[in-house]
Amino acid sequence: MNPIGIGWGGPTIAYAGTDEQKEKYLPRLLSGEDIWCQLFSEPGAGSDLAALATRAVRDGEHWVVTGQKTWCSGGHYADFGILLARSDPKLPKHAGITYFLADMRAPGVSVRPLRQMTGGLHFNEVFLDGVRIPDAQRLGPEGGGWGVAMTTLLNERMAIGGIERWLDWGALVRHAQTNRERLDAVTRDELARLYTWVRTLELLSARVITELGQGKFAAAESSVMKLGLARILSKAAELGLRLIGPDALARNGVWQNQFLGAPALHIAGGTDEVQKNVAAERVLGLPREPRRDREVPFEELPRG
Repeated sequence: MNPIGIGWGGPTIAYAGTDEQKEKYLPRLLSGEDIWCQLFSEPGAGSDLAALATRAVRDGEHWVVTGQKTWCSGGHYADFGILLARSDPKLPKHAGITYFLADMRAPGVSVRPLRQMTGGLHFNEVFLDGVRIPDAQRLGPEGGGWGVAMTTLLNERMAIGGIERWLDWGALVRHAQTNRERLDAVTRDELARLYTWVRTLELLSARVITELGQGKFAAAESSVMKLGLARILSKAAELGLRLIGPDALARNGVWQNQFLGAPALHIAGGTDEVQKNVAAERVLGLPREPRRDREVPFEELPRG
């Protein structure tokens, strides 16, 4: 019920928070008393997260934050949000960002749900209009938000990449057994291939957890996990619909909803293209893509 809090907000607070922040937020986060959301992406800063334009201006012991966030899962019922905002536009875009723990009930915060093609209202736009955030709710150093955010994104990809949250393999097998008349040789082969993908992802997840326990940073593995999950869910949904036959044209149903929801996993937590770049650079040792904007002050960058 609190995946963002437990999956990536909590680990980030444990890594970068003060003792007071850990004592204040972690117990209530783990108990489910406080639900968390993520305030990272913006209309002009999705895959290129460092292009975010939400401003945070220091005012004594507070920060005044103004801007817009989007794709905020659970923002319409969350108590707190992990927030990235630009605190110094004179610095290059990766350097002038600060990380905050934002109260979603604070004056100036408004939430607008976004309806998905499944019919659900899971994602939201969040508007921040002069929201005052105490400096005590800053996580990590001023201007050091990008480094803290990397911890969040690592844990996000790991949390998303856990197959058990997204696919009931036993349900797919039972679905296939119920519809044996549609199990031709090709479908059986695809089902077997999907099983090997699921088992491989489970084993990779176990390896990553082991590495984290040894203090290792598993950025590339978490990207591969996230890529694998998106591929598995799309293929499982396609198989589920094929096994239904003509009834798959019905608007609602378990596999219909899975089919309509699966494309989101190719975007959430970083697009497939972003994850492939991470794997290419950190696993295969390929050169980084040239970026001419890394050393340019943010305020000098062209913006649409």
